[in-house]
Amino acid sequence: MAVLNNFQRDQSGVATRMVAALCVTILVTAACMHVSVPAFLPLQDRLIAVARADLLVLFWLAATIGNVARLRFFSATDIAGSASTTGSADISSANAVLQNTLEQVTLAVPIHVALAVLVESSVTLIIALSMLFAVGRLLFWIGYANGARSRAFGFALTFYPSVVGLIIAVVAVVQSSL
Repeated sequence: MAVLNNFQRDQSGVATRMVAALCVTILVTAACMHVSVPAFLPLQDRLIAVARADLLVLFWLAATIGNVARLRFFSATDIAGSASTTGSADISSANAVLQNTLEQVTLAVPIHVALAVLVESSVTLIIALSMLFAVGRLLFWIGYANGARSRAFGFALTFYPSVVGLIIAVVAVVQSSL
């Protein structure tokens, strides 16, 4: 019974934090849709803006790769690499953060490019999505060791902005073909 209660408490905490991150994402997105300075930039300028904004996204991938490398270098158990050993708890956690970050980067970057190509007034939104990504990754990384509830807001603040960006890009495609 205690295990079920812990699961339900964790599940409820995760759901609450994910809803909170979704609300933040919607508020930031709505604000960006009303603030476009300048409203319509040429495609080349939008692509330059996305390249600059996504340096922040790529920073987090580099940071998580570097963290795994750092942990391996200073660990007699882990220095041989994952193919040679099972890995310590620290490496397992760092690898999980790295894996999730790689998945999130793989989703976010092409969506940001799609927004730049498909939505003329997307620069403010892309910058905001990249900033939400960075804050989300920081919170996910900090909270990871403390369980699902502690990392849920950070995960969702990374994931939901990408999903919202994808929806906006799909809507732009549909509208342009009507």
